[in-house]
Amino acid sequence: MNPAFHDEMGAGYNLAQPALLLGAPMLDGEVAADVKIQVALAMISRHGLIAGATGTGKTTTLKVMAGELSAVGVPVFISDIKGDVTGIAAPNDPNNAAVVQRSADLQITFRPEGHPVEFLSLSGQLGAQVRATVHSFGPVLLGKVLELNDTQTSILSLIFKYCDDNQLPLLDLKDLQAILKFLSSDDGKAALADYGGMSPASVGVLLRSIITLEQSGADVFFGEPEFDVSDLLRTTADGKGIISVLELSDVMDKPKLFSTFMLWMLAQLYHTLPEVGDLPQPRLAFFFDEAHLLFDQASEALLEQIEQTVRLIRSKGVGVYFSTQAPTDIGPAVLGQLGNRVEHALRAFTPQDADNLHKTARTFPTSSYYDVEKVITSLGIGEALVTVLSPRGVPTPLAATRLVPPSCLFGALDQGQFQQMVASGSLRPKYGATIDRQSAYEMITARIQSAQAAAQAAAQVAAPVAYPRAAPTGPAGQVTMSQADYQRAVREQAREMEQQKRAQQQTALANKREETQILRTGTKIVTSRVGQDLIRGVFGTLFGKH
Repeated sequence: MNPAFHDEMGAGYNLAQPALLLGAPMLDGEVAADVKIQVALAMISRHGLIAGATGTGKTTTLKVMAGELSAVGVPVFISDIKGDVTGIAAPNDPNNAAVVQRSADLQITFRPEGHPVEFLSLSGQLGAQVRATVHSFGPVLLGKVLELNDTQTSILSLIFKYCDDNQLPLLDLKDLQAILKFLSSDDGKAALADYGGMSPASVGVLLRSIITLEQSGADVFFGEPEFDVSDLLRTTADGKGIISVLELSDVMDKPKLFSTFMLWMLAQLYHTLPEVGDLPQPRLAFFFDEAHLLFDQASEALLEQIEQTVRLIRSKGVGVYFSTQAPTDIGPAVLGQLGNRVEHALRAFTPQDADNLHKTARTFPTSSYYDVEKVITSLGIGEALVTVLSPRGVPTPLAATRLVPPSCLFGALDQGQFQQMVASGSLRPKYGATIDRQSAYEMITARIQSAQAAAQAAAQVAAPVAYPRAAPTGPAGQVTMSQADYQRAVREQAREMEQQKRAQQQTALANKREETQILRTGTKIVTSRVGQDLIRGVFGTLFGKH
């Protein structure tokens, strides 16, 4: 072992404070087992990236970090796209060949352990169902999800304001659609007099955007009971952090749904949690598996929102980690916020792969011991290039690392175990049953139906039930009219009543004009010189003056 390499690794990674153990450094295939590659707990909230090609072990690294965080009392959230993360709930096999080999290489004592897990689901099929109300999104965030421009977002803000002022709860997408249709109708336009109008074209764009969001599967996410983000901050009775695993395998073909939820969750945490600054350990750690799904086809506005949330949520004590195949999957603005890096092997089978490899290598600190591009392509399973932020906030030396084996299963739980854990989840009773209370849709529908019923009742009171016919067939010389005749009679009487009403209004208007004309004439007389002389003469006569 190169002494200079050994000393540099020891100086960069040996810590005198609580830390997560990632593994030991290696050079030319030799492991420095007495040096530990670690990341300080206090620096977990500086965010991070776990990258690597399929099958190189990045999901296992995610499990290692999540398990160690849970063991020291930090709650964890993990999005599980493929179902691989479920094995974090069960202990690993200590006789597994990979476990035995890695434990020997690192000179550590292996302790198999399952971790406390709560399974969540957007569909409700694979865990406690996660929902959010339209109101909790707010117009700005929802506008970004719907990819609206500033004018359309301002209309959305107007609608939210109207609903707040009139106690119309916006719970799901049908509530929003009902309000849009009502406020753009003839009856609803008057209600917007104090708020400003909205063009039919903008309403059409909003409705089409909502339908597109529905078709992407997001309609199942909106509703009640709304998920309480404080449920992500729970610990067990013995002080371990609960790992909340969001199972997405049944909706992995709906990335719009996935990204909508993730954006809402981060925004809720940011607005709910207090500012805490730098803590000895984070309050919560987020791991987004297959993170490219969060960024694929995302609008510029949505990317800006993600960047802003990631940048600011650190001060809330939350660390965010993205797991993906290549760092280039993540936008540069977000990538620049990720201080802790674990890079598994990358492969260069195509020119684009080679270009991505070159870009990835340039994002790591320079090293006098490694040819970074060469090392990245030669790493084996369970090995990675690591650089993290030291407690002083500076990057540690780049280290090719033999990673510790996970205390939990490498793979997924079998289906029987998984279903049993889902059924026994502590949050399932709280979020299991959908609540469909009265909201904007029901209130607006009831208002329209009431108005229609009142109009119909008024028409029925005004219309006769039967009319005489030219050729009577009944004993009294008249018959009840047919439905068609009855409707025509109602319309005819309505027209006559309207004509009478207009005639009365015209008469009243004419009388008003006549009165006005008289007043104007009187005023002219009073203000004219002749009128003034006349008035003086009258007053002189009355008071005995000439």
